[in-house]
Formats: sequence, C-alpha cells, structure tokens
Amino acid sequence: MRDFALAPPATPPLTGGLADSVFDAAARNPALPLLARRRDASASTVWDEVTAVEVRDAVVDLAKGLIASGISPGARVAIMARTRYEWTVLSHALWTVGAEVVPIHPTSSRDQVEWMLRDAGCVGIVVEDEQSVMTVGSVCAGLPRLRHVWQLDAGALEQLVERGEFIPLTTVDSLRRIVMPDSTAVVAYTSGTSGRPMGCALSHRSLASPCDTLLEGWGHTAAPPGEQPAILALLPFSHVYGLMIQGLCMRGGLLMGHVPELSEAALSSALLSFRPTYFYAVPSVFEKLYKNFLRTAQQTGRGPLFERAAETARDFAAATERQRLGRGSGPGLDLRLQHALYERTVYRRLRATLGGRVTRATSGGSPLNRDLSLFYEGIGILVHDGYGLTETGGGVTVQPLGREKSGTVGQALPGVDIRVAEDGEILVHGPSVFQGYVNDEGATRRALRGGWLATGDLGRLDSEGYLTITGRKKDMIVTSGGNSVAPAPLEQRLRMHPLIHQAVIVGENRPCMGALITLDPEFVTHWRAALTWQSDAPNREAREENALREEIGRAVAAANSAVSRAESIRVFRVLPEPFDQSNGLMTPSMKLRRDAIVQHYAAEINAMYQARSRLPRQSAPEEVLGWDDSDNVFR
Repeated sequence: MRDFALAPPATPPLTGGLADSVFDAAARNPALPLLARRRDASASTVWDEVTAVEVRDAVVDLAKGLIASGISPGARVAIMARTRYEWTVLSHALWTVGAEVVPIHPTSSRDQVEWMLRDAGCVGIVVEDEQSVMTVGSVCAGLPRLRHVWQLDAGALEQLVERGEFIPLTTVDSLRRIVMPDSTAVVAYTSGTSGRPMGCALSHRSLASPCDTLLEGWGHTAAPPGEQPAILALLPFSHVYGLMIQGLCMRGGLLMGHVPELSEAALSSALLSFRPTYFYAVPSVFEKLYKNFLRTAQQTGRGPLFERAAETARDFAAATERQRLGRGSGPGLDLRLQHALYERTVYRRLRATLGGRVTRATSGGSPLNRDLSLFYEGIGILVHDGYGLTETGGGVTVQPLGREKSGTVGQALPGVDIRVAEDGEILVHGPSVFQGYVNDEGATRRALRGGWLATGDLGRLDSEGYLTITGRKKDMIVTSGGNSVAPAPLEQRLRMHPLIHQAVIVGENRPCMGALITLDPEFVTHWRAALTWQSDAPNREAREENALREEIGRAVAAANSAVSRAESIRVFRVLPEPFDQSNGLMTPSMKLRRDAIVQHYAAEINAMYQARSRLPRQSAPEEVLGWDDSDNVFR
C-alpha cells in the first residue's frame, strides 16, 4: 500500500459557514460582479451583472423569508431545480439561517423524489414549475414532515421576501454566526448507478476545503492577469461537481453565469455570449465538442484539413508534455512550423466556438481520454483532468502546474492523502471527506475505515504520485473463463469514434466481452449524407446498413487493439435509442446505470451471445458480430 500527500497550502482556517463568502465579498468589494443573469433566460445573449452587495442583499431578504416561514438551524430543505441564478441565491440563504440543502435533480422520478424527501426528513422543497409541483404533490401524503412547497416560476421567492420584511437583520446575522465549519451544509444523494441513492452528509468544511485549496494554488490560472475570471456553471447543482464550481466562484470572487439547459444550441449560445475564461465540464461534453468540430469541418469540405490539424495538435502536445516532465526536448522545428500554420488556420477558430477566451479547462466526473486531452492542449486549451466523488465534497486530485500529465487525474490536493490498497481500491483521507450516510450507520462504517474513505474506485499511483483511474470495483466484469476486465477503458475508446454516442461493456459470466452501443444521431445523419452512391430507396437502405455495420466493426477493432485478447470485444449490438434520464438508464450526473441497462436489455444481450454460439467453432474466436439481419438502425 502506497500513499502520497502534499504539504497543505497556507489557506486561512475556515471559521464559519459557506454563506459567509457572500457577506465577505460584499464587505471587501461591494461593486464586484459576482453573478451574471440573462435578461431572457431561454434566448437572450445579453447578461446583466449582479454585484456582490446585490447578491448579499438578495440572500438576506430570502433568509428573512425563510425565518418567517419557520425554517430553523438544522432543518433540511430540498432544491429541485436546474442550474439557475435562483439556486445559488437560495442555497446561500438557507446556509445563512443554518439550514441544510438537499439537492434533487429536476428530472428525478416520482419514486426517487419521495425516497430522498423522506430519507432526509425535508421540511420544505423548492421546485421550478407546475410539473414538479405535481410530482411532489403526488407523494406528499407519505411525507408528514414536509410543510412547504415553493414554486420558483410562480413567484415563490418574491413571496418569501415579502413574508420576511418584519424580520430584523440582527436575527439573520445571529443565525449566520452560529453556523460552524463542521455543521452539515448539504445532504447530497449519490447518483445511484446501482441500488437506491444514499444521502451523503457534507459539512461546510467538506465543501469549502477543496475550493479554498484550488483557489489558493490554481486560482490565478482561471483568467489572464488583471482580468476577473468568468465561469459558466452548466453542470447540475444536484451533483457535487456542480456544487464545487459554485463554491469556487462564490468563494473566489469569480463571475458566474448559469446554463439551465445543456443542449448543443443552448451551450453554444451561452459560450459565445458569456465568453468564459475557464471551462468546467464532464468528458461527454468534451467528446461532443470534438465531434462537432469534426462534423462541421467535414460538412464544409475541410475534413482532411481538420484531421491533419488534430493529429498535429496531439503530436505537439505530447512532445510538449515530454519536455515539461523532463523526458524530451519538446517539439522539433518541423512540428512547431506545422503547429503555427494550423494555429492561424484552424485552432483559433475552434477556440472561438468556446467564446475565444478559454485557455484552460477542467474535466471531472470520469476519466478523460488521453488522446482527447492531448488534442485540446494542442489547440491551446489545457484540460486538467481531476478526480473526486460525492463523499469527498468534490475534487481530491489536481494536475500540478507545469507538470500536467494527460491520461492521469493528477496528484493529491495539498492536505489530502491518497493510498491504493492491495486490491487496487483508492483510499482517501482529508478535510473534505464526508460525515457519513444519512440513516445508514452500516454503510458509513463500511465506507470509512479509520478515517480513510474507501472510494470503490480502482486506480494506480506512479512513482511521482500521479493517479490513474482504471475503473470501479463494482463494475469489474468476470467472464466465464475467469478473466477480470475493467470496462471503462474499452468504453472510452469506443466513444472516441464519431458515430458512437455511448457504449456499455457486458460479459459477466459470458465466454467473452460484448458491447451495447448507441449512435450519435447528428453524426449518423451527416455520415449518411456523405455517402456517394445513388440507388432506389430499398437497396440504398440496405447498402447504408452494411456500410454502417462495417464502420462500427472498425471502431470495435480499433478499441480492441489497445487491450489483450481476453479483454477484447467479440460481440456487439447497436441499440435504436440512447441511454438517458428519461428511460432511467442515466443518472443526473450523466453516468450510465449499468445494472439497469443490463436488466433492460437482457433479451438483446442474450440474443447477441446466442448468435455467436451458432458460429462454427473455428471462426468464433476471430469473428466480431454486430446486429443481425433483423436489426436496422435506420428504421
């Protein structure tokens, strides 16, 4: 067992709660822009800045309304809303009065909402719209503690402000000052990729610690010198990664804008109008942006140019990485000249689609593909791949400045200890580790071992303390031949193909590995349009189907080239619809629910393995089977 730890930075000790950051910012610099709001939340490209003193006053007014409504220290109030301005103001108002926030994603099912509200013992909930009111109303009978349902789009916050007008400011200040760093701030429910989600009790210290450490050591990289960093919050605040981004902005005085909808059009509009200086996202967003770059280039006849530029970007970044790690002399003259040419013709245009000011970014939630990381670095956007989980209040690793290593999630944050147990499980110790699972002492004891959090993630530490994530313990697949396979690397490589949207590796107690694949509908449409043959409709469809079969087969073969024979995919099936939240196969944090997917597609999984078993014995080991003749993804 090996462990690594860096010396903690000289950050001031936390003395109060998360809400203090709003009051401190208003006292230091009242005119500092802290939040930015769109005039028309759905379409406007104009952002109005809200100063620190205006944010503080809005928080105080809401806190008074909460006090008048009987919300007291320790009371739990759920927020079931998208990432929007009101979420930030309301959460800080709740922390001001010592209440605990229970984030719930707005797409959660009726059963999930009922479970979380009952398990947490919520006395109130804030929702966005009438549909959410109906969802909560349908479960109210079984929630005797729930006394308040506030609807944002029906003027709930204005009503709260009006209700609290008679509450004196001294009452608000008194409640805020009794909030201690180790008071519970958030009960964040795990994504629930298998089984029921569990409520993680996170203290104010748990959430503030990684933010303060990152701001102290890395905050200056969020914008050029002399500029205020501008951050787009596009991830759900129902997930700890989103909460950490909010914490970084509010505690560090970074200008934050909210993106409630994560569609391609909404994200593109927000990036071009807000023009962030730093970009936080998950790997699927970086993957989608790359595929959009490629598709746009191909549609305009510049596909070969983009592919050459992308290869040069990766080569340039790899050579630069070797140089900064002391393993090489850096890019040679020819490579530097090629890179400079593509900087003028390609790279700056790609950066312009992100607003033109982003030069650094962070990817979290799951590991980022190394080739993709090198591509972004090569076009001028250094993506830091980090690691954290709900139980750690956010990030526990970060890339050291000037020593970034693509393909890893960096080194332990200063003040955090990381070990890798003999079975490969990552163990974490530090100030951000959670207090325990609500109402589940047994699960808490299993997770916390002598103060060390057993993360359930598998990884390895190299000689310099860089951590590489290799998978989840519960996701390990054991074939009928006894081979243990981590599915994540294969899935990651499959998703790099432009046509493939999602991939789930299966094979538990099966003779070989298999894959369930969904396609990117936009890229499929583009791919079909690029086919050159002309024929009658029925024959054309069959030819397109065969061509698609071959293309996906090549993607599978490319993924197999990076793994051993025992780990390689021998069968696959292309599914007609994606895994998403609406069919219950994806979590709000955009992680796939593996157990639910395997159960949902049990018939398809059985069929693809049965088709393989009917092959002649001598051909079975080499043949990679896709869909059978009855499958047609174009119907």
